[in-house]
Amino acid sequence: MALDSKSQAALALHRFGLGPRAGSVAALAADPRGALIAELDRDGAGRIAAADLMSGPAAARAAAAFQEAQTQARRDAKGQTNNAQPKDAQPKNADGNQQASPRPVAAIAPQEIYLSEAKARLDAALAADIGLVERLVWFWSNHFCVSADKALVRPIAGAFEREAIRAHVLGRFGDMLLAVESHPAMLIYLDNARSIGPNSPAGQRQRRGLNENLAREILELHTLGVRSVYSQDDVTNFAKIITGWTFVPPRQDAERGGAFVFNPRMHEPGARMVIGQRYGDDGVEQGRRVLATLAGHPATAAHIARKFARHFIAEEPAPALVALLSKQFLDTGGDLKALAKALIGSDEAWQAPRQRIKRPGEWLVGALRAVGAKPSDVRPTVQALNLLGEPLWRPPAPNGFADDNATWLDGLSQRLDIANQIARRNADADPKAVFEQTIAPLATDDTRRAIARAESRSQALVLLLMSPEFQRR
Repeated sequence: MALDSKSQAALALHRFGLGPRAGSVAALAADPRGALIAELDRDGAGRIAAADLMSGPAAARAAAAFQEAQTQARRDAKGQTNNAQPKDAQPKNADGNQQASPRPVAAIAPQEIYLSEAKARLDAALAADIGLVERLVWFWSNHFCVSADKALVRPIAGAFEREAIRAHVLGRFGDMLLAVESHPAMLIYLDNARSIGPNSPAGQRQRRGLNENLAREILELHTLGVRSVYSQDDVTNFAKIITGWTFVPPRQDAERGGAFVFNPRMHEPGARMVIGQRYGDDGVEQGRRVLATLAGHPATAAHIARKFARHFIAEEPAPALVALLSKQFLDTGGDLKALAKALIGSDEAWQAPRQRIKRPGEWLVGALRAVGAKPSDVRPTVQALNLLGEPLWRPPAPNGFADDNATWLDGLSQRLDIANQIARRNADADPKAVFEQTIAPLATDDTRRAIARAESRSQALVLLLMSPEFQRR
C-alpha cells in the first residue's frame, strides 16, 4: 500500500535518520527523498566543529601525561620520589634506542577526554535536522570499530571517529579505509603497532614478532568479507606488508607523540603476493597499494552493499537492492555519498516492511529528540547505553555490535526502564503532541488506543517510546 506524504516523511526519519523532532515530519512531507538528498549535499555534513576537542595525537599525549602524573603521585605518597632516573631506565622506542626527554604536556584524564567526545557526538545527533549523515557516521564507525576498553584507545576513540570516519563519510571508501587502518586507534586496538617483521632489523634484535590481527580483520571484516577470495597466505603476507605501521609513543615527542609513523626498522623486507597480485617492497607505499586494491575489489563492493542494505532496510535485503548498491559502489570508485543516494533513490528501500529493530543508540537518541531533551551532562546517556548493551565505542569484538533483531530483543525490558526515566525527567513533554510529531502517520489503531487509554501523561509517553512504530526503522 502506498504511503501518503506524511507517512513517507515519518518513515524517512525513522528508517534513514535518528527519528522525528517537533515539526520535522511536516518539514519533510513535501519531498522526503529530496530532504534526505539535501542533507547529504549540505556543506560540512558529518563534521563536528568543536574547538575544545583535541586531535588524536594531542589526546594521546594528554592522557599519557595524566597517567605519568598519577604514577608519580603514587610514588610520592610512598616516599619513593627520585629526582632523576638512571640512563638505562629512560623509556626506549621500538628499536631499543633511548628516547628524547619529553617536554611538558597538559595532563587530562582519559575518561574526561572520552566524555567530552561523547558529549560532542550526542549534541550532533540531537541537533541534526534528519540525522541521515549521523546514521552514516555511526554505521561506518561500527564497521571500522575500535574499543575504548583498551586503555590506550579510550582517550583517542572519539578522535578516531572524527578523523577517520567523519572526515570521509561522504567521500571515497578507499580514503576512509586508509585513514582508518593507519590511525593509531586501530593500530593499537588490533595490535599492529607492536607487530614486527621477523627479518626486520628490529625483529632480529627482539623477541616480539608478527601479529596478524589487523591484516585478518581488514580482509575479513573491513573489505572482502568472511570466507571470500582470500587465503591464510594472503593474511600472513599482508600482515608482513603492514609491519612498521605504528605510532610515535606519546611520551617521546611533545609535538608528534601519538601520531602515525612508518618505522622501516620494524618492517618485514621483500615483495609479497596478496590476492594474486604482487607488491614490491617500497616501504609504507606497499601497504597503501594493497589497501587501494582491496577498496576497489568486487568482493568488497558486494560485502559493503549487503551490509549497507541490511543495516538500513532488512535483515534479508532484496537481492536487486544489494546488486544495485554493489554496482554503484564499483561504478563510482567507492563514492560513499553516491552509495547513500542510490539507497535513498531505490523503491525497495521505501517499500520494505518496518521490521528492523533500532539499535539501542538509535532508539535512545530518537527518544531524546522526540521529547526535545538537551542533556547538559552526557554521563546519564553513556550509562544508559551501557545498560542497553551498546556502550559507546566499546564493541564486544572487532566485528562491531550486531545488526540483527535477535540480538536486541532481549534488551527491550531495559528500554522500558530507560523510557520511564526519560518520561520522569521530561514531565513537561505533552504525549499527545509527541505522538503527532513522531509516529502518528505510521501508528496502528492498537497503538493509538493504548496511548489514549494511558492512566497518566508519563505512562502515555512510555507507551509511545516502547511502541513498535517507535522501536523500528
